[in-house]
Amino acid sequence: MKLAAAFAVLALAASAVNAASAPSPVALAIADPSRPKDDRAADAVRDPVETLNFAGVKPGMKVGEFFPGGGYYSRLLLDVVGPKGRVYGLENAGWKGAVKDDQTTAAAHANFVLDAEPFGQFSAPEKLDLIWITQNYHDLHIAKYGVVDMADFNRRVFAALKPGGIYFVLDHQANPGTTDAQISDLHRIEKATVISEVTAAGFKLVAEGKFLAQPGDDHSKTVFDPAIRGHTDQYALKFAKPQS
Repeated sequence: MKLAAAFAVLALAASAVNAASAPSPVALAIADPSRPKDDRAADAVRDPVETLNFAGVKPGMKVGEFFPGGGYYSRLLLDVVGPKGRVYGLENAGWKGAVKDDQTTAAAHANFVLDAEPFGQFSAPEKLDLIWITQNYHDLHIAKYGVVDMADFNRRVFAALKPGGIYFVLDHQANPGTTDAQISDLHRIEKATVISEVTAAGFKLVAEGKFLAQPGDDHSKTVFDPAIRGHTDQYALKFAKPQS
């Protein structure tokens, strides 16, 4: 009996070691051989490992992804949440090319659900664990895409999440006092503006990621300028909906 118990302990220990050494869902998603070549090339500047881990994406999650364009993060999110999870693509119906790409993603992935609505509008048929917006929060301040009431928008994000749910925002840093007109020109938004708007809706800022910080970016150029494109100073913000 003592020998059997010893073997049982050893088996449990070996199982724990194997589990600890197994690749994480995020690592497996990054290594997925079906990822397009352009996505792999972008990894060096987008740092998807840090981004996905910081946001807390896990298998089985229900995620709302704003303005996915059927692209880079859609594929990674779908890999991480897996077949028991779901990604809702919350797209701007006015961006026809993005909608077309999302439709291609939906055709290839049963757990990707497209919701294309007028800019700033969205819906999901269930409460979400995570709402994700990368490099696009600033677009909500650009009137030519559609005028968005940011206070109302963030309150609707709050309502769409489960208690304890996460609102993840990653964007290009702007200089203090940047106006909406300048946001439209530069495609940047000041971090303090995002924090002020999101916390006003009831969220708590729980973490800030600096893994995409670029001290050499003085925030004066448009993010599409060849001198800075792909190397802009970016911040990651993780907000939580209170449990009660």
